[in-house]
Amino acid sequence: MTTTGDSRQQREGQARFQVGSAFYRPRSAIARDLAVLCASLYRQTHARLRVLDAMSGCGVRPLRYVLEAGADWVWANEGNPEVMPILAANLACLPGDRYRLTQHNSLRLCLDCYQRQDFYDLVDIDNFGSPAPHAEAGLWAVRLGGLLYLTSTDGRSSSGHDPQRSLQIYPAYARCHPAAHEQGLRLLLGHIAQVAAARGLGIEPRFSLFTGQVHRVMVRVVRPSTLTPETYGFLAYCHGCGEFQTITWRQLGQVNCPCSQPKIVVSGPLWLGPLHHRPTLTAMGQLASTWGWPTPARLLQAMAAEAHLPPYYYTLAEIGHRGGMDIPRRDRLVKALHQAGYEAAVPHLEAQAIKTNAPLAECLEIARSLPGDQ
Repeated sequence: MTTTGDSRQQREGQARFQVGSAFYRPRSAIARDLAVLCASLYRQTHARLRVLDAMSGCGVRPLRYVLEAGADWVWANEGNPEVMPILAANLACLPGDRYRLTQHNSLRLCLDCYQRQDFYDLVDIDNFGSPAPHAEAGLWAVRLGGLLYLTSTDGRSSSGHDPQRSLQIYPAYARCHPAAHEQGLRLLLGHIAQVAAARGLGIEPRFSLFTGQVHRVMVRVVRPSTLTPETYGFLAYCHGCGEFQTITWRQLGQVNCPCSQPKIVVSGPLWLGPLHHRPTLTAMGQLASTWGWPTPARLLQAMAAEAHLPPYYYTLAEIGHRGGMDIPRRDRLVKALHQAGYEAAVPHLEAQAIKTNAPLAECLEIARSLPGDQ
């Protein structure tokens, strides 16, 4: 969805803009595509769309929310004074009554919105690094039933390479295992859910996206809390046999694995519920097809297929290694799992992996039974 013009002009969707000294990651265009689709559906359902973009950068998000999602009004805020001239120039193409431009600290901005009871249908905070302060801030500014779009770029902590830091950020203890990319999404969702619960609120994920460097989640803010044993707990992984299991708070002292050489690590607490809301993904996919956006449409189809599968995945490399065989062909293995009566899909965040409700031992047995031409 992103094309680049000359050194001065960029194009993304219907937006035309200059980057100047602002940070702009073309690879993250897909995250903005999905946000525009979700926002457009919200506008169709509620007959309104007021957006607060707390860290606007060069302005590509405010432009797309107005031009493509049909936002009635967007508050574009940027805390970096060096970026303000290019942001103002980019937004000048919009009608003056469709947006507001300010230079404030994003955390203070959200709190100020709450103090004035000025709530938004969509609050988008595209920050760098830790999501911790921004989750709580965003909840102050979003209306009940509205959407909150948050970001984490701290992949080292969420992947288990720095568990002490993950404890400081989320707070949750993250351990290393093969499904670390999904763990990053679930830590982020779990943190938002816990912060929301402290205020008597809950979250319902609309979609969760990993783009290779960035974790982004779009949640609907609801009441009451959605923290339950089914949605918020722990994920255990055994380095001995490669199997995962979900653990409730009451089971923490009873974690074990029946394999011959159990080596268990436990991550959490984190979100164990669905990563996505399948009806929303379906509607977004239909809209993407109508708009002629094939790449988002394919991605949404893949996300819908994984929406209700367990909170982890198995990489093909690990299946091959543990099965003492060549890496199996992904699509053949998925088809064979379906034929065996299991659910299976390719996770959107790891192309060389499968997401399934089959135990790993069953995956290994089925993989071994596949035809030799793999």
